[in-house]
Amino acid sequence: MKHIYQITFFATLLLIVYLATTTREIEVVANSWDKLNHLVAFAVLYLLLSAAYESLQIKMRVMLLMAFALQIELVQYFIPGRDFSWLDIVADGIGIFIGWGIWQLLFSKLIKLRLKKS
Repeated sequence: MKHIYQITFFATLLLIVYLATTTREIEVVANSWDKLNHLVAFAVLYLLLSAAYESLQIKMRVMLLMAFALQIELVQYFIPGRDFSWLDIVADGIGIFIGWGIWQLLFSKLIKLRLKKS
């Protein structure tokens, strides 16, 4: 199961890179609130990263995803029609925090279920 999470994490990562760097206007993305896109994308990335690499410390997960967020914005600075946005990075960070919260809720429930079974 871990391999499925890893594949899904990297597939999602690649999809986000494509959406963040394409000059094509994608209607679904263009017609939604940009910051919500960032929140959802990074919450999902956090959840997938956590499921795929549970042994990775929380601090490392956050640092990796924030580095990815910064990298996207730096690349967008050089793409015509795109720009660097600190607000996007903030939205990414909030998304990571939301993902962390969801993961903590899910993880604590899984632990309780495991304890009941034993």
